Amino acid sequence: MEVTGHAQRTAWQERTLPPVERVRPGLWSVPVSMPGPLRWVNAYVLELAGGGLGLVDTGWDADDSWDALRAGLTAIGGDVAEVRGVLVTHMHMDHVGLAARVREASGAWVAMHPADVSAMAAMLDRSAEASTETEVAFLVGLGAPEEDARSDAGTPEERVHWRRLARPDRLLEDSDRADLPGWSLRAVHTPGHTAGHLCFADEDTGLFFAGDHVLPRISPNISTHPGAGDPLHDYLGSLEAVAGREVAEVLPGHEWRFRGLAERTRELRAHHERRLAELLAAVRAHPGSTPWDLAAHLTWSRPWSDYERRMRIFAVTETDAHLRLLASRGLVVGDGGPVPAWTAAQLR
Repeated sequence: MEVTGHAQRTAWQERTLPPVERVRPGLWSVPVSMPGPLRWVNAYVLELAGGGLGLVDTGWDADDSWDALRAGLTAIGGDVAEVRGVLVTHMHMDHVGLAARVREASGAWVAMHPADVSAMAAMLDRSAEASTETEVAFLVGLGAPEEDARSDAGTPEERVHWRRLARPDRLLEDSDRADLPGWSLRAVHTPGHTAGHLCFADEDTGLFFAGDHVLPRISPNISTHPGAGDPLHDYLGSLEAVAGREVAEVLPGHEWRFRGLAERTRELRAHHERRLAELLAAVRAHPGSTPWDLAAHLTWSRPWSDYERRMRIFAVTETDAHLRLLASRGLVVGDGGPVPAWTAAQLR
């Protein structure tokens, strides 16, 4: 795998923000600051034939993120009022968060895959109180003590900002062409990180806008949620589906640009196979454990005792996603109770 976003990787190593970069004629990468360990989102700005700008992802919904996006547009001689359309790779706050402000300032359309539009609608159509209770019940159903589930899920007041998210007004299915004049971007449906995650492949330049599907350094979080099926199975299938593409350069949603899509997909698949093996060993060592229990027996980027709130939710729901795939392979079995307790299958 070859690093092409050298300024981005240097900024990551120095814990700063990278500069606005011209990636190709008419295409720029704008770092939009966000809270948390990832530090920024790569928003991509495309100059359109006939005038105006297109965006691939927007950034986190916060005032400083909004200022960063506008400053990036100013740096390339543009303005948010010139945005004609926004392609959203997926429904997470750091990618769709500013789409509502962009649309309000410019009248731009916002496009997303129908599966993520449906998931967003289910979230936006519930009250903050109902949304909180749904997540608490889901975590309890994974084995969390109710007190811990409520602490991690947070209060309804902390969810109010979710209701500001833009409801997309255009839908993009797999292979649909995006309405960005001067570009030949086609949607590539890559479910896993979310059910409706989209990448965008430009047929003329060979550029691959990867969102969070393939990142150069970290493995994207693959989690279950109420109503989810087998997201890790979906993700591994999506990795395999894009591995054979002829790609000139990968433009991810975080970290830095790179070449070597096939190699990186192999690395990610191998990572999850190692993770599955580690989890299976934990199930064998601790039979009858819940996903909440088993998460504490896995290796994470920091001590398990340091995990709380959203980070702990991601860890437990990712553990659950791996358990579901092990179950589909016939390697573990649940006890069928309302809170699943997992045991290694007796193989013949």
